[in-house]
Amino acid sequence: MTRKYSSTSVETTLAAGVNSSATSITVAAGTGSALMGGVSLAAGNVDSFGLALDYDTINEEIVWVTGVSSDTLTIVRAKAGTTAIAHTAGASVKHVFTGDDATFFTAGTATADAAIPKSLVTAKGDVVGATASGVPDNLAVGTNGQVLTADSTASMGITWATPAVSTLNLTLNAQTGTTYSLVAGDVNKLVTLSNASAITLTVPNGVFTTGQQINIQQIGAGQVTVASDGTTVLTSTGATSTAPALRARYSAATIICTSSNNFTVIGDLS
Repeated sequence: MTRKYSSTSVETTLAAGVNSSATSITVAAGTGSALMGGVSLAAGNVDSFGLALDYDTINEEIVWVTGVSSDTLTIVRAKAGTTAIAHTAGASVKHVFTGDDATFFTAGTATADAAIPKSLVTAKGDVVGATASGVPDNLAVGTNGQVLTADSTASMGITWATPAVSTLNLTLNAQTGTTYSLVAGDVNKLVTLSNASAITLTVPNGVFTTGQQINIQQIGAGQVTVASDGTTVLTSTGATSTAPALRARYSAATIICTSSNNFTVIGDLS
């Protein structure tokens, strides 16, 4: 049974007295709607609305309203630890929040709190491994609602996804000759080029796919020029857009494959 509450309920009185076994009460004419404060109860005793009869007196009794017909209310007697007794006409009738309600909410809070393993909660109440959204990055919920961690799922055949790229650290490919042709293994690497003489870096045909990138840097005195192998197409802001050169020693650039055998070069160019 779902308890309903209203913040606009208006206190009223009994229109007629009731004995200790009555299962309905009638309130003062025209006050039933205000007493319920806009709350509607579903049929079939699935909802209830708490009232106090003879409120704040020695004769106070808590009842649950389970049905409403104008000013006549169907009730369940002696709730929240009270006793069913007779009430006279004119007795106060008031919507109340009872100790029974407080116990329900306290139990619900305890149940929710217990859903998070204490081993995952710090002294300050933070969840270990929580992300910005507050959900631990190593936490999952099982099909039965149980909380699972990486440790507890190892024996259950559950595989935890890991990032495809575990680090963003660059691998270096140091070249010291006056010519070098890029290879597939140079993707996401930093190719350093060092020689006293001019260096030609060739971008070959059929090696790279759309979205792949190669970083390059001139670390010697010899100027680095990026060149096509004769079939690849290069674009850039360099003075010769199809054959850009790095501007000076320690200048760097990135070569990006934009489509099949088409590349753009961005960076410190001349």
